[in-house]
Amino acid sequence: MTPLSIPYLIVGVFGLILGSFLNVCIRRIPQRESIVTPRSHCPRCGRLIRWFDNIPVLSYLLLGGRCRNCHERISLLYPLVEIMTAALLMATLARYGLSPEFIKYSTLEMLLLILVFTDFQARRIPHAVTLLGTGIGLLLSLFIPVNDRPLEWVLARLGFFVESPASSLLEAVSGAIFGGGFFYLVGEAFYRLRHKEGLGFGDVMLMMMVGSYLGISLTLLTILLGSLLGTLIAVPLHLGSRRFRDYEWPYGSFLGAAAIYVSLGGTALLNAYLRWAGLQ
Repeated sequence: MTPLSIPYLIVGVFGLILGSFLNVCIRRIPQRESIVTPRSHCPRCGRLIRWFDNIPVLSYLLLGGRCRNCHERISLLYPLVEIMTAALLMATLARYGLSPEFIKYSTLEMLLLILVFTDFQARRIPHAVTLLGTGIGLLLSLFIPVNDRPLEWVLARLGFFVESPASSLLEAVSGAIFGGGFFYLVGEAFYRLRHKEGLGFGDVMLMMMVGSYLGISLTLLTILLGSLLGTLIAVPLHLGSRRFRDYEWPYGSFLGAAAIYVSLGGTALLNAYLRWAGLQ
């Protein structure tokens, strides 16, 4: 093991542990249950899970994916979330190093993982998560700059040159307003035209949270990529299988997955597009 690999190992282990906590959030928050008490227990038989049966991933493998007491199957999503959390934190470390940005985007990614799976499983995007996430995003903007080119361009044309951290907070607030406001207007227009709900308010709150971390330009990129991802998955399945004709697609899961990607590679993708378009 080289010295360079030690931080990744440490982050990976903590990622598995944090992923175990995210599983608790994913299961309990949509049901409005406490994420602190009671202790972890089997959802089938209700028996408390002993500490040696609650080791991330390893316990699942040793138990053969079944509860030690009632022998009912344990959802594969539990180890999947733990592995995904560890992998995302390691990827974020590779992207940002041990820096304040690592803390910021790791926090966003873990919040998004909760929302991706609550929307996928229960079709719910809990306000408790999005409001907390938005508050953390705005707070972090005071210490970790949010670089938002569109807003900076507008302010420069108006003759305002606000120094950080005030400018960073303004950009975070603008991103939150843009993300939430865009989806609110789209949902309202759809309702007035079709007389039925097209977007839930959870999607509005999700994009408000994303905007507080990413600013306007990367939030717009998230919306574009999330819509593209949803289209590429939903349209073929809708056309090719009757099972998915009336399926309620979890749009928030697509947006959350897109936001996770943008938090890691969005700036590079945006810069590549600007160079291709001759705007940089």
